[in-house]
Amino acid sequence: MDSDHVTNKPEIAIRRAAMDLLARREHSFQELTEKLQSRFPDEDVIPPLEKLREENLQSDQRYLEAYVRYRSNRGFGPLKIEAELYPKGLDSAQVREALYSEEYDWTELCRAAKEKRFPGSGCQSHDSDTSFNPKERARCQRFLQGRGFSFEQIRECLG
Repeated sequence: MDSDHVTNKPEIAIRRAAMDLLARREHSFQELTEKLQSRFPDEDVIPPLEKLREENLQSDQRYLEAYVRYRSNRGFGPLKIEAELYPKGLDSAQVREALYSEEYDWTELCRAAKEKRFPGSGCQSHDSDTSFNPKERARCQRFLQGRGFSFEQIRECLG
């Protein structure tokens, strides 16, 4: 009986450490694994994390949804968000499904990012006044590309 208590001790410590991390924010399974493997032996980490996943205390889907919501609210586009999610060990089909669900209007988010960075600028070609500036438009395009919006979304946004 005493040997069981000793073998369960690292599992309890790993679970507690994982729960501390999850209490702060959602983490992907791979993220938790990497963080905990720096503190505990590699072979001890996976079983407690799988148990947390079975209990739905850790969910890659929940992490994915929270991450996409957070980054899109910060003015980033789907291409950049997808690139950021790639190394986090998530299923690429799930990532694309979360990014391109009906919840997000990427063209409108592109427009909001442009308006925040270039308020009232001459980026748009359909402006009725004479403030259209090709250099300014190119700056807008580069900015939005860097933010991870597609050419189509940028084109729709800028008119």
